[in-house]
Amino acid sequence: MVLVIMWLTLLLSAVGALFWYHDWIYQLPTPIPANYKPVSIGTPIDLNKKIPQQPGRPVFLHFYNPQCPCSKFNRAHFQSLVRRYGKDIDFVVVVLSDKKYSAEEVQEKVGLAIPVVFDASVATQCGVYSTPQAALLDNEQKLYYRGNYNASRYCSDEKTAYAQIAIQGLLQRQPLPMLSAKALQSYGCTLPVCKN
Repeated sequence: MVLVIMWLTLLLSAVGALFWYHDWIYQLPTPIPANYKPVSIGTPIDLNKKIPQQPGRPVFLHFYNPQCPCSKFNRAHFQSLVRRYGKDIDFVVVVLSDKKYSAEEVQEKVGLAIPVVFDASVATQCGVYSTPQAALLDNEQKLYYRGNYNASRYCSDEKTAYAQIAIQGLLQRQPLPMLSAKALQSYGCTLPVCKN
């Protein structure tokens, strides 16, 4: 009996340590690539007909890697943003991965029948170097927000729902609200290979 208790204690300790380690890794910012060029808020983004959209409407770019665990964590939150704001904003998934996927496979993974684009140059234009990341362009295709969805891994903290706060500010025609550094610093998987 003592041996069983010791074995269970060891097993639970290992599971707890593994969970803590992965949570700690999630809290670390994604390393900035050596060739990264920062892109300022307000920069015009030339989508050059790469992104399906309606003229004069804001565009929300969901930078996504199907292998990235963090991209999987925010699936339900992203779906809720599309359901809530899809009538006012064009939502597009931008796939950033070293593996090949079809648009239908990506739509199934995100659970939404929205446009999917496979063009890494869009990430470079927006200053994105990790997934999941959000970029919100205003009616004139100027970068209004680029950053994280939420400080919480599962996007469950309403106070730090950064992407949603940005959407609301844009729709109310306000300047981007002051957000914490955690909103604007990249967290998640490096591009194009998920290593974090």
